[in-house]
Amino acid sequence: MTAAVEVCGLTKRFADLVAVDEVDFTAAPGEILGILGPNGAGKTTILHMLLGLITPTRGTVRILGLDLASRRREVLARVNFSSAYTALPTNLSVWENLNFFARLYGLRRPRRKIETLLAAFEIEDTIGRLTGSLSSGQMTRLNLCKAFLNDPEVLLLDEPTASLDPDISEKVRNRLQLLQREQGVTMLYTSHNMQEVQLLCDRVIFLARGRIVMTGPPAEILQKTGSASLEELFIAIARNGELYATDPDKEKLPCGSG
Repeated sequence: MTAAVEVCGLTKRFADLVAVDEVDFTAAPGEILGILGPNGAGKTTILHMLLGLITPTRGTVRILGLDLASRRREVLARVNFSSAYTALPTNLSVWENLNFFARLYGLRRPRRKIETLLAAFEIEDTIGRLTGSLSSGQMTRLNLCKAFLNDPEVLLLDEPTASLDPDISEKVRNRLQLLQREQGVTMLYTSHNMQEVQLLCDRVIFLARGRIVMTGPPAEILQKTGSASLEELFIAIARNGELYATDPDKEKLPCGSG
């Protein structure tokens, strides 16, 4: 089976800083893959390279079997992105923002789709409001509505529940799981909420200083390390990631084999 996402030797340098260092991983179709690590570990840089917003120093990215560097337009038509830290134009209404993106994605009659997504994320009452008047939690859910407009096959989520209270966060997590089951979406998910990651993700990658130091299903990783929780392991990796570095000959994926 062709991997939904295949990353080989991905590296990004900013002058003397190596933000991402020879990263290899795959995500299977329909998998929810967590990309974890402390601030500065390279998570967001990796997502930006997967979107083609940043050009890798070296390495390759294939999404849905297509080379991102040479077929970016085709890839991005089947991908979307949401972040708690991305703002939509504040001087447009919720409807105007979503209608703009819907038409950008080629939806001819988007009203029903927009109304369905707003209801799914419980912000249907905001449709006529200016985006700038929304709370941070409502803005986060609006970004998620935008991300599902084109029925993406691969969805990149950068801390999508960071600004949500526990009740809404649980509802959003349940909605993401439902959409993933119904549509078979592959999700790459960054978060600092380890409990959420443990509930949501099929498999996780831990990064430290731009390198993968551990990967596997959450339960398997906890058993291997003897950690009581992903949060405990996260703290240990943040403080001394090298202690958990995997054997590169044992863990390295054969690029181009997916």
